[in-house]
Parts: sequence; structure tokens; C-alpha cells
Amino acid sequence: MAHATVNPGICGFSTRLEVIPQADGQCLVRGESACPHVERLLASLGPVDPYGEISCQPEPPRILAAAGKLLPHPACPVPCALLKTMEVAGGLALPADVSFVISE
Repeated sequence: MAHATVNPGICGFSTRLEVIPQADGQCLVRGESACPHVERLLASLGPVDPYGEISCQPEPPRILAAAGKLLPHPACPVPCALLKTMEVAGGLALPADVSFVISE
């Protein structure tokens, strides 16, 4: 199992993600978000194949495709965080923190 907490910036809609590997190789996505759009994204996914999410060829990952349809803000960091958490839960990556430092 892998967890992530996303503090997305100015919108303030924090999100807690949990990705649970299953015996068949799929992963279940759970989470809570202050953002109703992210809540819909998480509820829409169902079981996800981590191997199917690690490439954009020939089609984009399901997570990104669903995010493109359900999230109004394309810069939302939640889909990226979900992909990274999926990689860890699926045994495809080691856990490590990721951050953006944005200044003007």
C-alpha cells in the first residue's frame, strides 16, 4: 500500500491518496479531497493496472485521460501524485517525496 498527501497550492483543496495493490496485480484507488472534481475522479477509476499507467504509448494512462475529462484545471497536481503513488504501490518505483517550488 502507498499513501500520498497533496497540498496543491492556491486552491487549498488538499487531497489524501491511498493506493492498495491487489492479488491480481491491479490497484484500488482510495482517497479524500476537499475538491469535488478530484472526488469524482477518484470515484470514477475502479481497479487500475499499474503497468498500463506507466506509459503514454499508444494511449495516455487511464488516470490522465479521466483527469482530462473530470478536472477543470489542467495544472492540478493530483493526477501526477496519483500516478507516482500507483508506481510505488505496484512495485514499479521506490517511495520518494516530490515537490514544486514556485516563485515570482
